[in-house]
Amino acid sequence: MIDVNDLRKGVTFELDGNLFKVVEYSHHKPGRGNATIKIKARNLRTGSNIEKTFISGSQVQEARLDFHTVQYLYNDGDNYYFMDQETFDQPGIPKDIIGESAGFLQEGMECKLTFYEGKPLDIEMPTSVDLKVVYAEVAVRGDTATGVTKKVKVETGFEVQCPNFVKVGDTIRVDTRTGEYLTRA
Repeated sequence: MIDVNDLRKGVTFELDGNLFKVVEYSHHKPGRGNATIKIKARNLRTGSNIEKTFISGSQVQEARLDFHTVQYLYNDGDNYYFMDQETFDQPGIPKDIIGESAGFLQEGMECKLTFYEGKPLDIEMPTSVDLKVVYAEVAVRGDTATGVTKKVKVETGFEVQCPNFVKVGDTIRVDTRTGEYLTRA
């Protein structure tokens, strides 16, 4: 069991037979009475979000998760295939589990997969990836007084807002948590 005071962003727990991952956490202690813990959590099976309030001292069931370092191989449209670095198994992960992370996956990239009871639940990407620009809108010359950006498309098909100086053929670094441009690589 996990005390609700120990719930922090990224912690996974079981509640009412469902598996949740904490997205946001706040602790409120009024002048009198017990503290309250408010969380926003994502259901790892359905993808839905909930908001829940607990009274300090409550407990939730701890989830036993397995983490595997894997290397991305390819996708066939419906599933994304990875190779486990230790066992060399090649699990196929459904597109809905990968979600927005699919826009950052490159062949040979290492990621971390989370498994619960032998079934894949979540993917953890590196914090940033380097991607090659394959399409960039034409920049308007002289339009540099403010932080003007344009939309570029990278090799994986993902679109990113970048500064005007980025052009086709450049390699850019993108933050996988927010999908934002960081720098040229």
